Amino acid sequence: QVQLVESGGGLVQAGGSLRLSCAAAGRISTMTFTTMAWDRQAPGKQRELVAAITRGGSTNYADSVKGRFTISRDNVKNTVFLQMNSLKPEDTAVYYCNADPAFGPSVYWGQGTQVTVSS
Repeated sequence: QVQLVESGGGLVQAGGSLRLSCAAAGRISTMTFTTMAWDRQAPGKQRELVAAITRGGSTNYADSVKGRFTISRDNVKNTVFLQMNSLKPEDTAVYYCNADPAFGPSVYWGQGTQVTVSS
């Protein structure tokens, strides 16, 4: 059962923009999350953190996306967003959202959404 539902991936030309969304659904839709984040995994590479945001709004970005990507969240709707501008071919990857519950041991993950940037 998918509990973090992602949307917004797709194919875009270099220099373009995409906005990813990730919403908690089902039995975790009303759960309180501390940090919510986006990771990505490109073919043949390890999964890496792209951006993270705390419940209070503090953010952290990978050096490779600073100034181009913006993470935000809606605590009422339990949704996290990733606005991606000035996309580059090296941003091509499967993007995964994750959410760390305030109470409970397990981090929840989305199913992944493909982002492809053509040159």
